[in-house]
Amino acid sequence: MNSRRSLVKYRGEECLNCGRSLEEEHKFCPNCGQLNSIKKLALGDFFSEFFSGLFAYDSRFIRTMRILLFKPGKISKDYIQGKRMRYVNPYRFFLTTAIIFFLIYGYDNSFEGINLNQEPEELAKELEKMNTENNVDIEFEGIPFTKLDSIIPPKPVKNKTYHDYLVTQEQIDTMSIADAFSTKINLFDHYFKETKNTVPVDAIKMLDLKNSAYNRWLYKKVIDFKLLRENPQLFLNYLIGKLPFIIFIFLPIFTLFLSLIYIRSKYNYMEHLTFAFHTQSMFFILYSVALIIDIFTKNSYGVNIANIIFIGYLYQGLRKFYAQGKFKTIVKFMILNIIFFTLAIIVGLISVFGSFAIF
Repeated sequence: MNSRRSLVKYRGEECLNCGRSLEEEHKFCPNCGQLNSIKKLALGDFFSEFFSGLFAYDSRFIRTMRILLFKPGKISKDYIQGKRMRYVNPYRFFLTTAIIFFLIYGYDNSFEGINLNQEPEELAKELEKMNTENNVDIEFEGIPFTKLDSIIPPKPVKNKTYHDYLVTQEQIDTMSIADAFSTKINLFDHYFKETKNTVPVDAIKMLDLKNSAYNRWLYKKVIDFKLLRENPQLFLNYLIGKLPFIIFIFLPIFTLFLSLIYIRSKYNYMEHLTFAFHTQSMFFILYSVALIIDIFTKNSYGVNIANIIFIGYLYQGLRKFYAQGKFKTIVKFMILNIIFFTLAIIVGLISVFGSFAIF
């Protein structure tokens, strides 16, 4: 595609990229690989370079996809043995598949029949409807409990205000950490309900508490929690946006356990990580297809089938990459699955609480 730019008449005596001296026979710089050409840029050069790079990546992407799908473990072995030009970089391929997966996952954001994309008022009505449908009238002497309120006079209840929860900073300082936290949460919650004050500094001042960063943060979290309760989609979207980063942190930790399970193998940590990247990429590809199927069929058959396929794929990948027998692979496969789900729960909980803390 660079046929005109590579003509002999356009070749220079010095590489324009790295400054190395060049001869006329040098079509490319031996040092940095850049095309030896002093021809001025033309519009066609931009398109030429764009499409040459695109097709080069595209061919490697297709080859990587084909080998990854149908030959578990092979692509990792090839890459570690130095056969790298034919494949996409494992990390780059991982990022590409992750982006595609989370775009699809973000689209399919319904949960147990509830469409979280609805307006808060519509969502509240749907939840109320589900609650009504799930309620069963229990009778007492022929009278449904739901109608007992009209027979038994209600006890007079005094509505509490935030004034009933007021405490001084001195009182809070004498409490345990848990009691102080609970007291502040109750106070902030009732104060916000009554005043709708969204400015933490003003609220802390009105409540005559210490204007510390922690108190301001805690008051803001009370507001955020009420907001998320009314519109959970906000936090869900925020969390989905963080999932690639969460998985990026999770994989190196899991790879550490993988390297310990296969401590006698010939591979170092980075080579174990290469296998983990390829396996996780397969996970993203498989479940992307499954989610698309489920979106159109309105059921979870695709994901259920993907679960079975991925279990078999992971077993075959471990067997071929680490070249161990069936029994050893099965035992290590089971141990790795226990470790994987345990780590996933721990990292998931930390991520949810951490994400809410900085939301």
